Amino acid sequence: MAATNANGQTYYEFYRGSSIGTALTDSLDELITAGDIPPQLAMRVLQQFDKSLTECLQKGVKAKTNVKGHLSTYRLCDDVWTFVVKNPQFRMEGQSSSSELVTAPKIKIVACKSGDAVDGKKGHA
Repeated sequence: MAATNANGQTYYEFYRGSSIGTALTDSLDELITAGDIPPQLAMRVLQQFDKSLTECLQKGVKAKTNVKGHLSTYRLCDDVWTFVVKNPQFRMEGQSSSSELVTAPKIKIVACKSGDAVDGKKGHA
């Protein structure tokens, strides 16, 4: 689910499940099947996609969002938190002076430890 580059930075692969990630994967599969690119190149493209999207979100997203709802399920596995929230309400604060309220029936939030995060385990100095 995650790959680490030469600099020790971790990039997660879950953006590949987004609509743009799925479209990229499908296009790469077609190119491989047609013999236009080797599978190794497709893997490098996907790794660059993971890196680029992560960096874009880290640097480009400045808005803050508050979420209220019913926490249905939560799980921690391999430093990845997964939360399922029913009837969430998002209050987005951003560039406009007023806050926008967005609702949904159910959402899934996946939160991963970033490279500069501090390990909160007891016993570490």
